[in-house]
Amino acid sequence: MRKTLIGSIFGVGLLSVFASASYAWDEPARGTADRSELMDAIRPHIEWGLGDPIEFVIDQLRVSENVAFASLAPQRPGGGKIDLYSTPGYLRGEFYPDQMDGTSVSVLYRKLRNTWVAVHFDIGATDVWFASPDYCSDYKAVIPEFC
Repeated sequence: MRKTLIGSIFGVGLLSVFASASYAWDEPARGTADRSELMDAIRPHIEWGLGDPIEFVIDQLRVSENVAFASLAPQRPGGGKIDLYSTPGYLRGEFYPDQMDGTSVSVLYRKLRNTWVAVHFDIGATDVWFASPDYCSDYKAVIPEFC
C-alpha cells in the first residue's frame, strides 16, 4: 500500500512537471509591472470604444518573452455593467450589440523596446479570430491550444 501511495504521489508530481513544461507562457502576478503595463497598453483602445473609465477583470493573461495574450472582461469601476447601446463605439456606428459577445476583449501584444503594445484586439468577438496562421506564426507560444 505504501509503495502504491508513494508511486502515485511521484507520478502526479512528475505529470505536473511535464504539464507545466508544455506551456511556454507565464501569467504575470497581480501587482507586477508587466501586468499593469499590459492593461495600460489596451486601456485607451477599449475606452475609445466603450467609453471611460474602464477596469478589467482578467480571464486569462499569458506572457512569453516578447509576446502576450489576454482575455478580458471590461467593466465600469466597482463592477458596473457596460451598456453597449450607450458606448461611443455604438454611437459612431462601429458596434452592433445584437451581433457581439458582450464586451469581451481578446488582445495580442508585442513588447517593443521595453514597451508592451496592444497590436491586435477585438471587442465582443463571436469567434476565435486569433486562431489563424497569420497570428499563430508569431503568437503560438501564448495561444498553443488554438494554433
